[in-house]
Amino acid sequence: MLNCLFVGLGGFVGTVCRYLMSRLPVRAESGFPMITLFINVLGAFCIGIIAGLASKNANLSPNAVLFLKVGVCGGFTTFSAFSLETFALIQNGAHGTAILYALLSVILCVAAVFGAQLLIR
Repeated sequence: MLNCLFVGLGGFVGTVCRYLMSRLPVRAESGFPMITLFINVLGAFCIGIIAGLASKNANLSPNAVLFLKVGVCGGFTTFSAFSLETFALIQNGAHGTAILYALLSVILCVAAVFGAQLLIR
């Protein structure tokens, strides 16, 4: 139950940060979602730093890692977890699996949103 508390508190921090960043008055004339892209890239960068530090430092609190990686990064963007998983596949030499995972993740998630929109019409 304590783990859930750490994840929940981190998620609160991450989601509030995402909301605040989404309110920045930065918009492309083309409609390209620059802020969302920035949030996703920043989240991926942050989870990479956290995972890297956790793997190199056994003294780092597992609760702190849970708070930061699953809570804050997960609340800020789930794209960070996807990025870390894809990186791990590449790092482990599973290049084909990484490409397949990346393509399927993007295609299926966009298709799911499309399907959901069709469903509620």
